[in-house]
Amino acid sequence: MPGTQDAVASEKTRDQVMAEREAKKLAKQAKKQNKAPTPAFPAASATPATKIITEVEQTTITTKLTTTTTTKAQEKVDSLTPKTAPPAVVNGKDAEAGEKSREQIKADREAKKAAKKAGKGAGAKVEATTQQLTDLKVSDKAPAPAKIAPPATENDQEKKKPALSKAERRAIQEAQRAAKAQGQAKKPQPAGQAPPPSAAPKEPKRESVSPTKAATSSSPSKCPASTPSGDCRVKLFNHLVCAKEDSHFINDPLVHPSIARLGVQYAKRTVVGSNARCIAFLHALRQVVHDFETPAKKEFGRSLDAAVKHHVDHLHKCRPLAVSVSNAYKQFKNQLTQLPADIPETELKELLGHFIDTYIENQIGKAAQAISGFLQEKITDGDVLLTFACSSLIQFICEEAKRRKVAFRVIVVDSRPGCEGQEMLRRLHAYGIPCTYVLINAVGYVMAEATKVLLGAHALLANGYVMARTGTAQVALVANAHNVPVLVCCETHKFSERFQTDAIVYNELSDPNQLVRGDKCQLNNWKAKGKLMPLNLNYDITPPELVSAVVTEVAILPCTSVPVILRIKPDIGY
Repeated sequence: MPGTQDAVASEKTRDQVMAEREAKKLAKQAKKQNKAPTPAFPAASATPATKIITEVEQTTITTKLTTTTTTKAQEKVDSLTPKTAPPAVVNGKDAEAGEKSREQIKADREAKKAAKKAGKGAGAKVEATTQQLTDLKVSDKAPAPAKIAPPATENDQEKKKPALSKAERRAIQEAQRAAKAQGQAKKPQPAGQAPPPSAAPKEPKRESVSPTKAATSSSPSKCPASTPSGDCRVKLFNHLVCAKEDSHFINDPLVHPSIARLGVQYAKRTVVGSNARCIAFLHALRQVVHDFETPAKKEFGRSLDAAVKHHVDHLHKCRPLAVSVSNAYKQFKNQLTQLPADIPETELKELLGHFIDTYIENQIGKAAQAISGFLQEKITDGDVLLTFACSSLIQFICEEAKRRKVAFRVIVVDSRPGCEGQEMLRRLHAYGIPCTYVLINAVGYVMAEATKVLLGAHALLANGYVMARTGTAQVALVANAHNVPVLVCCETHKFSERFQTDAIVYNELSDPNQLVRGDKCQLNNWKAKGKLMPLNLNYDITPPELVSAVVTEVAILPCTSVPVILRIKPDIGY
């Protein structure tokens, strides 16, 4: 064996020979440690340098580093070891070299085989070992084992900590933010002194990140100015748009006077009803087209499109657009794209004016006549028609039946806070139609007298659900319980491509003060009561299971035929 070792040493460098000796010594120490319950090497008398080398050698045996790995590790240890240590270690190696047994030689061979197998993957292990040696600390006072640097200790502490879920971490952050906010609120600030500039930009960021504050707070665009604080908003309805006061509308020089006037009428609820809002919008749009002047070096169609878009945005700020208004605006934009380019501006304005007049006549006027014609065949002598709130289309149908001298009467069901049924009662009574007026809480008592239920609609959604005045779904539910047919009268220009199954996803909020009846009402002075805000929804959603049929100008159809009408509508000219 000595001859073999000398031959190998002649082909290797001095550092590699030293590394092999260290591996052999380590194998011997491991063998002794397995046999005896206590360590074989004298730990009490070893120098700090000897202790560090022992830790490196154990790491080398465990990971099976190559000869190069051991060489670089030894160079790193030499840089950390005092000058007096190497002679003692080398002498110990020379003294123990002659005491090798057969088992130690086998261990050395296995170590060499493992080093050859490691081969190419030694580079990463060299870096890992170098990092471990860098983290080692040498203690001159006590022969304690080498300690790991603080980064490793922090990792161990993180492993011992239980893993927190995302909700728990968010709750901890919210608690910390709330404690910080309370601490800042308790600090008295001198009068006239502004808050520190560092706290100002953090305020909106905290509100946008915190889900708790997002639930209780509301942006200025979504909450009425009369609301004293944003803590009264419920998160479930926080996305809905509130009604705005008239003082929020400032004169805009780019808005036409007719559009500005219409916006105020929308906000004050002077113009209500899908058909009435659509007709008023088209009349104001005709005036905008008539007074429009094309800028220099600009095209008429594109310039007018940009101007009309600005006006429509202004109306949407005053009150969210009805489905009928949105569809009319889409048809108008489509007409703008089809204008010929070789016609004078005056003739183009006449074409657009003619389009607006034709749209009102066909989509609203003739559509009402067609729907009334379908229903006249269903209304006979002795019928009791029950309707809810006020609908111009239902009024037209009842007046047409009265002109045909059909003996029937109407039950008008109404609900607060709008009490729109009173206007319906006034119109029908003025036309000589016998009527009965009840509130919605008594609809169960009068439903047994009704033979048909005629309901208007704000919009008919693509999934067959009917969007109408709040309370329509309750009336349809009671009618379905009494086996009374429910007929929804709706023009096709009110059909929407939107899908909706509840009244929370999309709706419109009216002024909550409308729910306060007087000084004796429990909701009186509700602003002073903390975390209270009355909810005044404009519309509700009626499922198609409660509707017997939908009467349109095309035909009497089931609710599920809405997608078909939306698909064929451009082909039939509507």
